[in-house]
Amino acid sequence: AGPIMSIRVCRDAITRRSLGYAYVNFQNPRDAERCLETMNYARIKGRPCRIMWSQRNPALRKSNRGNIFIKSLHSAIDNKSLYDTFSAFGNILSCKVMMTSRGESAGYGFVHFETEEAAQSAIDKVNGMLLNGKQVYVGHFERRGKRAAELKDTFTNVYVKHLQPTITEEKLREKFGTYGTLKSMKLATKDGVFKGVAFVDFAEHEAAVKMIEDLHDSSGDNNGVGLPSKPLYVARHQRRSERMHLREQWRRERLLQLSKYVNLYIKNLDDTVDDVRLREAFEKFGAVISAKIMRDDVTKISKGFGFVSYREPESADKAIAEMNGKIGGLSVKPIYVGLAQRREDRRHQLEMQFSQQRGSQRSPYGPGAPQGGSG
Repeated sequence: AGPIMSIRVCRDAITRRSLGYAYVNFQNPRDAERCLETMNYARIKGRPCRIMWSQRNPALRKSNRGNIFIKSLHSAIDNKSLYDTFSAFGNILSCKVMMTSRGESAGYGFVHFETEEAAQSAIDKVNGMLLNGKQVYVGHFERRGKRAAELKDTFTNVYVKHLQPTITEEKLREKFGTYGTLKSMKLATKDGVFKGVAFVDFAEHEAAVKMIEDLHDSSGDNNGVGLPSKPLYVARHQRRSERMHLREQWRRERLLQLSKYVNLYIKNLDDTVDDVRLREAFEKFGAVISAKIMRDDVTKISKGFGFVSYREPESADKAIAEMNGKIGGLSVKPIYVGLAQRREDRRHQLEMQFSQQRGSQRSPYGPGAPQGGSG
């Protein structure tokens, strides 16, 4: 498209993995316009890329003005098809069809218009219409946090697990019906066998809340429908996308928390060493946050190494000084104890060591120089 001044790929602050977007700075504004017109939705490594103008004002980016949400899309509609459909209503800043992990359409997408008037016009004209033979919903986009807050005040769907495997649907309807009118109820089965999980939809929000308050964490002896060995789990039903978002949020928070601590890597451990023995061996040096033996996913046999996380760096220093090379207790061989490194850091260190070794093996006289004496 034209000469480029700079390119920056944005990465996660913790994992350093690409976040999937970047900034490209052209020398000439016309080249940037040409790139936007000719390369939008072009494929990079098999994935269509979206190109839009960089918006430096965070208030405008986060305001959601002109942003609409479209669902029930036909699987054949891609980014370009969605763009072509909605560009008739006004200038589009960005347009995206969400994809699954398999690279297939998730059935919904987003279009961000330059003006609210264009977005409203698209909602008025397209909502409820047929696109590729499927009726679509088009409405104003709302952020996940706001939707979740609204759901807490309006939800009627309840998720229940740890139910008795032999209980009948009639018995459950009788029990759950005491809280309010049931719109529907579905029992989860696998190969025709009840899995102890039910999805209950009430006509009123208050009935769903009352059921959760009464039955969640109750024993089977008290509720009459749950397992005797496990408390009943009753909560607002969450869509898979919401559960995945919360799981990823928890993972990131845990990584951020662990990054504040000092992690040690221990290897050459006996197969008999478990998490408890590992913790006991290292907690004498200071407060241990976690101690984990790594095991085979299938056999569950120890891989001979593990990790210990300390709250204080001084505790980790003491552990390395006293435990590195130690024999007995955890192994018949000298154990290795050192600071844990990320895989990328270890690879870089090994590459540096290999480069240094190759450099030390080269002739001091340079390549091709004679190695012998003058004769």
